[in-house]
Amino acid sequence: MLGNTGIEVSRLCFGTLTLGPLQANLPLEEGAEIIAHAIRRGVTFFDTAQLYGTYDRLRRGMEFAGRDDIIISSKTYAYDEKSALEAVEEARRETNRDVIDVFLLHEQESDLTLRGHRDALDALYSCKAKGIIRAVGISTHHIAGVQAATRLGLDVVHPILNIDGLGIADGTRAEMELAVKRAREKGLGVFSMKALGGGNLLRKADQALEYALGQSCIDSIAVGIQSIEELDANIGFWGSGAFTDEEKRTLSKKTRKLHIENWCTGCGACVKRCGQNALSLGCASVVCEHDKCVLCGYCASVCEQWAIKVV
Repeated sequence: MLGNTGIEVSRLCFGTLTLGPLQANLPLEEGAEIIAHAIRRGVTFFDTAQLYGTYDRLRRGMEFAGRDDIIISSKTYAYDEKSALEAVEEARRETNRDVIDVFLLHEQESDLTLRGHRDALDALYSCKAKGIIRAVGISTHHIAGVQAATRLGLDVVHPILNIDGLGIADGTRAEMELAVKRAREKGLGVFSMKALGGGNLLRKADQALEYALGQSCIDSIAVGIQSIEELDANIGFWGSGAFTDEEKRTLSKKTRKLHIENWCTGCGACVKRCGQNALSLGCASVVCEHDKCVLCGYCASVCEQWAIKVV
């Protein structure tokens, strides 16, 4: 169960960011088939966002699988009533669903940012009252964000948490664990993100996932998936707690990185967008500090030249 929401989810949440234009940008039919395969294998929980551009893959994946009884969580950066309501209607229309199960305010940092988005939050709760959303919450890379969601008594929180504490913006892994534990004790549904650090922890994927699955205060774990092989490997690990030797070899060869094209103009838009402070302006273009980057790809959404991408 996802906290006290009454929503039942699979322990593995399929993160669709990796399928879309900010990352692998798989063709519609290919991405949809991976989603359909996940549904057939018993995955019931799918994470998307207005930013991700993956609603079409979810819709087609449900069509391929011949089922639409999955749980969908989406997110929006909306800060006022109008844009929040538009985001909800977009998600309903583009997924061909009357109800979006979970709707989150995207990347909230603290009480301060939630106050600034209060009108949007109230609009989401009005949608819940009408029955077109089942649960409302936030996604966050901040311990303070989890604490704010708990104080406000939101339905769901979607925090970053992994074995190395990679990407936590304002403290340590232990501090995030404590914040998440308190949120869960207060009845909030908790599903975590970046268990594999956006791909940075693939070299020790078995340890990273064992850690994530060992957190009793986490109801579901969102993992970005971009192939049927990755999907089957994750489902296998969720069932047995181990990867096969072949899966280990496949994962050890797989690498992901933030790639900056040589036509980058150094405008700095991506530097301002990066919540991890991993980007800076070099002599002629943007430079990435890879030890800080969690490979979310959000920087690509503000690049007018499409010169930056996770590959």
